[in-house]
Amino acid sequence: MRSRRDIELGYVEKISDLLDRKYTIPGSNIRFGFDPIIGLIPFLGHAVSFVISAGLIAIMIRHGASGKVAAKMTLNALIDAVIGAIPVAGNIFDFFFKANSRNVRLLKAHYAKGKHQGTAMDILAPVAIALLIAAVLLTALCIWAVVALTSLIFWGISIYAGLRACSWSIRSR
Repeated sequence: MRSRRDIELGYVEKISDLLDRKYTIPGSNIRFGFDPIIGLIPFLGHAVSFVISAGLIAIMIRHGASGKVAAKMTLNALIDAVIGAIPVAGNIFDFFFKANSRNVRLLKAHYAKGKHQGTAMDILAPVAIALLIAAVLLTALCIWAVVALTSLIFWGISIYAGLRACSWSIRSR
C-alpha cells in the first residue's frame, strides 16, 4: 500500500508533467505543457502558474524537502514567473525553462541520493547579495538617466534660446 507521502508526491509529479511536459511539438523533441499556454494571458497567466507552482512546492516542503531544496525550488518558480512575464521573450522562455519539472528532479535527488541537504541560507545569502548589487546598479542607472535627460532638456532650451536670439538680431537689421 502506498503511503500518503507517495500519493501526494505522485500527484505533484503528474501536475508538473501537465504544466511542463504534456505535449510534444510534432517532428521535434520539444515538450511543453499548459504553463506556456497559460502564460499567453498577460499577467494573469503567469500569476496563476506561479500560484500552482507555489502549491506544489508547499506539498514538497510538507513532505520533508530541506530548506536548501525549498529555496532552490522557489527560485526556479520565481525565475519562471518573472522572466515569463516579459512579453514574447517570456513566452519563448516558458517553452524551455520548466520550473516544475526542475523542482521534481530536485526533490527526487534530495530523497533518493541525499543531495541538496542543508539550510536555505546557502541559497538565500548569494541571492540577497545579487539583489542588493542589482538594486544599487539600477539606482545608479536611474540617477544617470535623470541627469542625462535633464542636461539634454537644458541643452535643447539653450539651443532654442540661441536660435531665437539670432532670429531677433536678423529681424532688427
